[in-house]
Amino acid sequence: MNNEMYNILLHVHSVGRWIILILLLIAIFNSMVAGGRPFIRSDNRTGLLLTIFADLQILIGLAIWYFGPKGFKLIEAAGGMGEAMKEPTTRFFAVEHIAGMLIAVILIHIGKAQAKRPIGDKAKHRNTLIFYLIALLVILLSIPWPFRSIGAASGWF
Repeated sequence: MNNEMYNILLHVHSVGRWIILILLLIAIFNSMVAGGRPFIRSDNRTGLLLTIFADLQILIGLAIWYFGPKGFKLIEAAGGMGEAMKEPTTRFFAVEHIAGMLIAVILIHIGKAQAKRPIGDKAKHRNTLIFYLIALLVILLSIPWPFRSIGAASGWF
């Protein structure tokens, strides 16, 4: 992958983070305030959009991880996984970030699947809330934020 393509994908990936965070916050808010109201079409659409964007984000992230300088190439440059795990920055980008995001996408899918189950509306809202909240927490912990030492060189976008 050339540098220009990497930069484009990285920028799209960074913007996608905000889209997913906003959709997650909307879905969580809707489930929190739902009370006993029915699981309506807009709840389902928010979950669907969240799942679609999360899937696109993980595909772009996997391409960046495999072809870009941070990820698989860091493992190779370190001399293997054992050596890569000894250095915090390499470990974060080569293992922790991708693993955390994969877990978060799986949790988002489980949350979306809860809305399809033949259970009561209150239970649907509660279950989606739980899985979306856990996914949000995992995402927030797995992002290389600029205020963390791991993401000090990166910006907000």
